[in-house]
Amino acid sequence: MLQLPVPPQKPEDYSLHPLIEEDSLDIHQQVQTLLANLENLSFTAEQEAKLYWLVQVSPFVGRVVCRYKEAALLRIFTPMAADSLVIQEKLESAENEQTAMAEVRKFRNIEMARIASLDLLGELALGRMLQENSALADMLITSGINYVSKQLEPRYGMARGVDGASLPLIVLAMGKLGGSELNFSSDIDLIFAYPNAGETQGGRQNIDYSMYYNKLGQGLIKLLDQPTIDGRAFRIDMRLRPFGQSGALVSSLSALEDYYHEQGRMWERYAMIKARVLNTDSAMAQQVQQMLRPFIYRRYLDYSAIDALRKMKLLINQEARRQGVAENIKLGLGGIREVEFVAQVFQLIRGGREQEFQTTSLLSALTACARHGTLSEKAIENLLSGYAYLRKLEHIIQELNDEQTQQLPPDELTRMRVLAAAGFAQNEAGWQKFIALTQEKMLLIHQEFLEVIGGEEDMLAGDESEYAILWQDLLADDTALDILREAKAAEPEACWQVIQDFRMLLRKRPSGPRGRELQGRLIPALIESALKETNSHLILQRTFEVLAQISSRTTYLELLCQNEAAREQLLFLCGASPWIAHLIAKFPLLLDELIDPVQLYELPDVESYRSRVSEYLMRLPNDDAEAQMDALRQVKQIFQMKVAAADLNAGVHLMRVSDHLTYLAEAMIEQVVSLAWKQLCERHGAPPGRDESDTGFAVIAYGKLGGYELGYGSDLDLVFVSDDQIGGDTQGAKPIPVQQFYLRLAQRVLHLFTTRTMSGVLFDVDMRLRPSGQAGLMVVRMSTYQEYLQKDAWTWELQALVRARMVYGATYLRDRFASVRTETLCTAREADKLRSDILQMRKKMRDHLCQTHKQKIDIKQAPGGITDIEFITQYLVLKYALKHPDLAIWTDNIRILEIATRLQLISQTEADALIFAYQDYRAEIHRLALAEAGRLSERDFSQHLGAVQEVWQRLFADNQ
Repeated sequence: MLQLPVPPQKPEDYSLHPLIEEDSLDIHQQVQTLLANLENLSFTAEQEAKLYWLVQVSPFVGRVVCRYKEAALLRIFTPMAADSLVIQEKLESAENEQTAMAEVRKFRNIEMARIASLDLLGELALGRMLQENSALADMLITSGINYVSKQLEPRYGMARGVDGASLPLIVLAMGKLGGSELNFSSDIDLIFAYPNAGETQGGRQNIDYSMYYNKLGQGLIKLLDQPTIDGRAFRIDMRLRPFGQSGALVSSLSALEDYYHEQGRMWERYAMIKARVLNTDSAMAQQVQQMLRPFIYRRYLDYSAIDALRKMKLLINQEARRQGVAENIKLGLGGIREVEFVAQVFQLIRGGREQEFQTTSLLSALTACARHGTLSEKAIENLLSGYAYLRKLEHIIQELNDEQTQQLPPDELTRMRVLAAAGFAQNEAGWQKFIALTQEKMLLIHQEFLEVIGGEEDMLAGDESEYAILWQDLLADDTALDILREAKAAEPEACWQVIQDFRMLLRKRPSGPRGRELQGRLIPALIESALKETNSHLILQRTFEVLAQISSRTTYLELLCQNEAAREQLLFLCGASPWIAHLIAKFPLLLDELIDPVQLYELPDVESYRSRVSEYLMRLPNDDAEAQMDALRQVKQIFQMKVAAADLNAGVHLMRVSDHLTYLAEAMIEQVVSLAWKQLCERHGAPPGRDESDTGFAVIAYGKLGGYELGYGSDLDLVFVSDDQIGGDTQGAKPIPVQQFYLRLAQRVLHLFTTRTMSGVLFDVDMRLRPSGQAGLMVVRMSTYQEYLQKDAWTWELQALVRARMVYGATYLRDRFASVRTETLCTAREADKLRSDILQMRKKMRDHLCQTHKQKIDIKQAPGGITDIEFITQYLVLKYALKHPDLAIWTDNIRILEIATRLQLISQTEADALIFAYQDYRAEIHRLALAEAGRLSERDFSQHLGAVQEVWQRLFADNQ
């Protein structure tokens, strides 16, 4: 077995630098007084000299001596380790939890002061010290579990096996404790487990094992880790457990096995090399080790471990640079961690074939390397010598104040203390000599590390993001927040929470090895890009919502990993619009559109939507109705996203946004009616003399679709009409009356529009504007429609007619509808009644629909808003169309206002104000829709609102 060489650092004398003596004057005097007042303990002059030297070099030792007095002094120079019976007896006699915690901390502090004293005096070999540190932690963990279980027993009883024997909490010691190489002031990494499912027995309240062992684990952590006036016994880190900080504190062995064999990752293999089972018999420990062994060690020579450890080391280097730890003897180049990596990479590569490598001890692993010739004798000598030197130095630094640090001290006082303990002259020359030796040791280690693992260029070859460390679940919250702040993240706390939540979500979803590998590459790259934006936490949140839907679909993960442009477009769209983010999350096939950004923003000519949609559907079999319904929805989503993307990127004017959405909807209507027609004709045949070119069926669009002003997510206001000639029966195998045929056709159209499939709803359809509203027929004859409009329609229905146009139907039906609309709108009306009806309807709408808010404005229903402009336009048409038929030509507000200006019904100034306000309002409505923010705006529209109200007041004044 190889031995750890211990560098000489035994003090030649006990003289100290004046800085140390000055700083330690008070503690020196306290110890003098203490020794003078002790009656049952006497020290030799040499022991007193050592003690004075110790309390000045190590303020920690001084504090322990002064706090615990004789109890500490009795142990300070004792070479024998403490007996576990001592702390067990103290815990058994403890009156309450506070007393137990105090006893644990007293025991720990005295023992750590003893170990520090012997080490600083050069009287404790490094190997022995590592063992004693580890044995002390083992002792307190085991004693602590026994104490907590006895506290729980009266209420909950105990967990017992089939043989009646108690079932212990299984503790996996990880890291340096697992390797029995615990450093002086270290936290301890633990994983808790229990043998099997069951229920406690013998208490007032029997509970499930999962709850019982959780309480046991929580009790142990509190006993050892909760800060008190005496500090902590040990900082306990549970982040290595399955699912990290968000996972269950305690898992059953079966759950542990399932996790590691189904979801375990490379860094967890690395961590598990050090796993050592505590607090159970050898049979149980062997069972746990056998369960973990196939996960840790492969049956073949696993050279992939080198690449994985390169990436892990790269993350450590990145973190080291961020924290400015160039002089960190653990994380810096050539530090302790690099020695550990060298040993453990060979364990991962060869451990499945050579059992000697299956060890938790670094020294044993290097011994195996020497025996199998994987490292040269010189390399092992450099690694061992440097490792021993740095571990000894690490202990010295930590023994000064019982602090978990591996950083060389920046201040002169601490430097002098280190030099005194390390056996160097306590001056600047001594410090330079000490630094030179330290750098020499670290340089040799780093050279050996580079030979095995590779350099930084090799580590970076896998195009790892600089922020990959944020995706690892080993990062402390404070460190993560520091990284995010350095990245100038706008809301680092929010970003970190989003990252943690998403990581936890993915950990609970099976992604397979390839999926996890791709996630490990993709997500850090997305984080890096998102952190450059002002709303980074929102971008991450929305982007992660998309990724959650494709986490197991490696094709899409590959796309985003390999296509930086697609990745950037996803981030841009998610950041710009939650509406788009939710759309992509619901329908991941839209990710295909991100492959080519140029194509994404290249919108088709509006007149081509009918042919494009038709071409898309022609690829599908005619007899697969469900596939056609999904295809309609998918093509709509694709084109809607393209319009929205161009809109967000200022690639399309406001008026054209609505044009694109309007013509897209018209194309959908044509395809839906065609599809419904074919389905009905296959079953019942067509009405006499009808075919697809002349179905005798028409669709009239009202509202936004009728006015060429469709927005994102708008529903469709539709009315269905038919030709007057609907007598007889259809000509098919199962004929039905033609009137019934058209009714079923309308029902089928609605079904195709509104049925929710895997691809969602095509459009919501509102048919309340049909003659007689919801009580009316679903399909009316054109003559009935005309008669209703000209005899029975209310004023508000005539207002709606201003924006109505036929979007589907044969030419003769379109001509007939245009004639009916023009004739109806150009009818003479009594001016006062028209004015009164419109004012009454506007008041009713405002009372029922207008939303009020202190800081926001309802730009649609507020006085001077969109609805007022629409009512002004409709009023002008209904009042003046008889005299000026040109007003009845168009259905969109802007062209009607332009005609009204030409006819001098309103002034150019008024028209400009109304048009400008209307366009601005609509742009804001589009923005709010993409932001999923309703219709309440925070913008200041007071100028527009005032201008519209001025026109309103003039047109609807009482004296008119």
